[in-house]
Amino acid sequence: MARTRTQRTATVGVTEHGNSAMLVTVASDGELLERRRIDLTDSELPTHPHHHEGSWAVGRYQNSPWAREISLTEAIELVERVRESAARGARESLETLAAAVPMPITSIAIRVCPKLPPSTEERIADNRAQTVADSVMYREALATAAEARGWSVYWYDRKRVYRDAATVVGCDDINALLLAMGRSVGPPWQAKHKLAAAAALAATDQLMR
Repeated sequence: MARTRTQRTATVGVTEHGNSAMLVTVASDGELLERRRIDLTDSELPTHPHHHEGSWAVGRYQNSPWAREISLTEAIELVERVRESAARGARESLETLAAAVPMPITSIAIRVCPKLPPSTEERIADNRAQTVADSVMYREALATAAEARGWSVYWYDRKRVYRDAATVVGCDDINALLLAMGRSVGPPWQAKHKLAAAAALAATDQLMR
């Protein structure tokens, strides 16, 4: 049966930091429904294998006291282990979230990814790419898990997401609205929560189409 425009649905806004992410879920009418922090990978795995272990493997930071010996082959294999763990963590986390929210989630807002070389080896070798490749890996894991659930993915630009959110909700002062949302659930309500909420609000426009 087709979904009507008046049926309430939800969207999830994401801010990521390393292998963890803040998920803020907002209803299509702007009501804040839920917030939670998730960890995407197993605790025994490194959180930045492209940037740390990959860099050590190609001789970057070799004079740093925290660097250690690792081959490029070992670094690539480690990245793949972390990628698999992140994929599993994303699937499990979104499944748990969907079960906790009292209405269908149909969209997720994730920070847009920069274009990177296609292979893990190339990403490690490229000085710019290795600094962002881990963050991109985690964002892609969440996007893939969301798409597998039938959710649409809204890629937001951090520089303009607050403006986009204000346009969607028709609000002149988006900061005041976000602060009011925070007061409705109590602390903590930090910059990462507000960014995720703004991303979710910006993405609700596609839910109502």
